[in-house]
Amino acid sequence: MNLIHQSPNDYIIVILLINLLKIELMKKEIVVKGISLNLFKINNDDFVSISDMIKAKDGNYFISDWLRNRNTIEFLGFWEKVNNPNFNCGEFDIIKSKAGLNNYRLSVKDWVEKTNAIGIFAKTGRYGGTYSHIDIALEFGMWISAEFKVYLIKEFKRLKEAETNHQNLEWSLQRMISKINYHIHTDAIKENLIPKTLTKEQAANVYANEADLLNVALFGITAQQWKHKNPKSEGNLRDQATLEQLVVLSNMESINALLIQQGVDSQERIIQLNQVAITQMKSLMTAKGLKRLD
Repeated sequence: MNLIHQSPNDYIIVILLINLLKIELMKKEIVVKGISLNLFKINNDDFVSISDMIKAKDGNYFISDWLRNRNTIEFLGFWEKVNNPNFNCGEFDIIKSKAGLNNYRLSVKDWVEKTNAIGIFAKTGRYGGTYSHIDIALEFGMWISAEFKVYLIKEFKRLKEAETNHQNLEWSLQRMISKINYHIHTDAIKENLIPKTLTKEQAANVYANEADLLNVALFGITAQQWKHKNPKSEGNLRDQATLEQLVVLSNMESINALLIQQGVDSQERIIQLNQVAITQMKSLMTAKGLKRLD
């Protein structure tokens, strides 16, 4: 279905589809061997609830039992050294020297406070529990059983594939909205900026100029300038845009159409649209960062 030439109801359907995709991506769990594991992201890194994972361990075990193991401490320490520039290696050496002793106990809280660890931590509130980076969760899964680790890897791969598919479809739908808005935009140009006596070629030039007005306001470059810098790239400048940029572009097209109808000249419009682009991109990127910390 070519939504560019469909009714406003089709436009609404596309928006609803995007919202449904976002709700689906907000689901923060995977199921491994019948056990639901909560997870969330920090700076694009996946963290898994090992409090949920331990339910698969036969017997009455606790995370502190896993932390008593010397091999566990060595693995955690090496992981932090590779991924955490603020890791306290001195405290780690002290902990490692005591690991495995019968009278030595170590909690996740103690590990984090003493070493400044970032790979594992306790979370309170909704979805509370002990979480670890996926790298560490896989090591924890091996402590539960080799079978559990294999299924965890399988389910996590399935999750990442689903995320990629959702993001690709969301991008495509947003691109479709941008194209729909483009027609709204060009209708406003035709009605308000293009004299009836212009030839089709002249009208096309006006359309191109208005499109580049948006390009410069958002991307800081015209379509031709982008093509000159990227001669081997397929598609155009907007085909290479991020999802956030496409959202802002859709909004800018509607705003520009309104400004054209109000008789605002192009010089004033590009200034206003540039401010819209800056404000909305900042808002989207801030919201994206907050979502990762949710």
